[in-house]
Amino acid sequence: MFPDDLLRRSALTLSVLAVLLVVGVLSQALWLPASAAGWYENVAYGLPAFEAGRWWTPLTGTFLAAEPSHYVPITVLILGGLGWAERVLGARRAALIFAGGQLFAIVATALLLLALRPSGWPWAVDLASQLDVGPSGGAFACAAAATAALRAPWRLRARLALASWVGIAALYFGTLPDVEHLFGVAIALVVVPLLPRYRKPLGRPSEREWRLLAFSGLVVIAVVQVIVNLATLNGPLGTSVSSTALWGDVLIDVVIILLIGNGVRRGVRLAWWIAVVLALLNQLQLILIVLVLALGAGTLDGAGFAAASSVLWLAQLAVLLVGRGAFRVPLRRRRRRLGGAVESDAAEARRLLHSVGGGVISWMSTWGGNEYFFSRPAPDAAADAVVAYQRHAGVAIALGDPIATPARLATVVHEFAATAQHSGLTPCAFSVSAAVAHGAPEGWRSLQVAEDTLIDLPAMEMRGKRWQNVRAALNRAEREGISFRLCRLTDEPWAVLAQVRAISEQWVGDKGLPEMKFTLGGVDDALDPEVLVGIAVDADGSIHGVTSWLPVYGPGGTVTGWTLDLMRRRDGGFGPVMEFLIASSALAFKEQGALVASLSGAPLVNSAAGEQGPIERVLDVIATTLEPLYGFHSLHQFKAKFNPRPEPLYLLYRDEADLPRIGIALTKAYLPDASLRDLVRSAV
Repeated sequence: MFPDDLLRRSALTLSVLAVLLVVGVLSQALWLPASAAGWYENVAYGLPAFEAGRWWTPLTGTFLAAEPSHYVPITVLILGGLGWAERVLGARRAALIFAGGQLFAIVATALLLLALRPSGWPWAVDLASQLDVGPSGGAFACAAAATAALRAPWRLRARLALASWVGIAALYFGTLPDVEHLFGVAIALVVVPLLPRYRKPLGRPSEREWRLLAFSGLVVIAVVQVIVNLATLNGPLGTSVSSTALWGDVLIDVVIILLIGNGVRRGVRLAWWIAVVLALLNQLQLILIVLVLALGAGTLDGAGFAAASSVLWLAQLAVLLVGRGAFRVPLRRRRRRLGGAVESDAAEARRLLHSVGGGVISWMSTWGGNEYFFSRPAPDAAADAVVAYQRHAGVAIALGDPIATPARLATVVHEFAATAQHSGLTPCAFSVSAAVAHGAPEGWRSLQVAEDTLIDLPAMEMRGKRWQNVRAALNRAEREGISFRLCRLTDEPWAVLAQVRAISEQWVGDKGLPEMKFTLGGVDDALDPEVLVGIAVDADGSIHGVTSWLPVYGPGGTVTGWTLDLMRRRDGGFGPVMEFLIASSALAFKEQGALVASLSGAPLVNSAAGEQGPIERVLDVIATTLEPLYGFHSLHQFKAKFNPRPEPLYLLYRDEADLPRIGIALTKAYLPDASLRDLVRSAV
């Protein structure tokens, strides 16, 4: 019924759930309210139980639910809290945290109420007379402890989210379980990070984390204020009061937050100033409440909730002020430019490519649509490296490896990432080599998104069975009078160019989406004088197919290889025209002394065997969806005829939270002319 691995790794969690179920059946609590039973006070825990000497109740009450409807959220908490802790911390540690957290939550809550009850505070007096059951305190402690196994920055995010949840619930709702949850999370967050295995340096939040903290704080404040005015709450702050005046204040805050929220997330300076002013204005409300109560000038309805709102704004103000250095992005887009998109910058990028050399896709940095980030070894020195990138959906997508010497690659990537982030953009690098992936900024992730196919030309010998199909294409072309010509398209007569354009337009017209761009060039890109074009032509001058080859530069302006880009064939023309063109081009390049021929990376292809994670499975779904339109996998299988060696190409990104935005940006980069209707139609 259950896989052995699940039983082994979740034995503790399943055992606790089984005990809950058995106790629920034996006590009839699964279908009748336990809180209404005569035996309830003998098994439920709380201050009244301890005062009556019922010290066993933390054990008996843990495995019950007060109402039948509570079993569903309790099950979710056990699976999400205890189950997570058992999986990442081990069964023994999880059991200790669950038991210790549950006991501490129960006892600490009782002691707090015992201390507050003499004050006459209605909330404390009420809770001091209540009893509770359930394992939620221990489950919350387990969830908080399990965050220790997360890597940065998710560890900080998860802890802040959990602490905010239980803190706000205890402050605004203030039920007995809410207070227990607060203590359960608190003890776990204090004790677990002290254990040697999970002792991590706190560090200082990065520029990005300050922005995220400020943005999240604004969202939390807006949501809490709306809930307080919609629902009638009766907690430690008193009873909430809703009025037209209060709704007016809330709506002003919410509208302003909606207007500035995205700007705060991107680190825009003006949005930060507005948020600071809004937080300061909300402190006036707290000052007014304190003055009225201190001077005995009267009472204020809902003063507790109003004061709590001001306290939240005070915490938000502290985040904004302490992290103020993260909010320096100018408002205007033109002032947030990392580099240029002007002709002089493109020319400088080409000059650096000629002098420094680059990778197999570095030539694509010379195409239109790119912007450029130049790096200098010293402030007053000339640029010695460049990153070509495109900006889409607030993301700066670096195209391939930086054009830089090997010793400068990692430094240039770090500089680009820091500058993009400082400018309010989400940085990432697409189709980079393993060398660049290994030198990515600390904490960044890498994901294989394509696979390049390289032919080592000096060692290429089209012999043996592995090359049989290629030799057959060459021999058939000779029999049918198909000749090969390697040329520069810009030097060809108008008749040849017209045929090439017609073949390309026919190919594009057969697709369900517009022609892809970014790392896939077109006929206009093949017109560059430095790009070579292979043409298959018959005796009548009719062109049957065309390929374009981008130069791969080594240091000193030497062309060391060529990269396949454009591949177009005429309908009804010579059958194996692509095999013929690629093989003929490779032979010509070998004769010229080139070292490598890249057949280009096939997007969303990974031939390496291995266990796939969730992200890889999503990419597989995308690849399957696009396969009928662009045939990435089929193209990769076709290239295998030339016996290339595979080289993985990676996407570098900060963490998984960036992936949805990066996915949108890459879609816009590859399909800038596609409408939403085109994309929806292609997915159906």
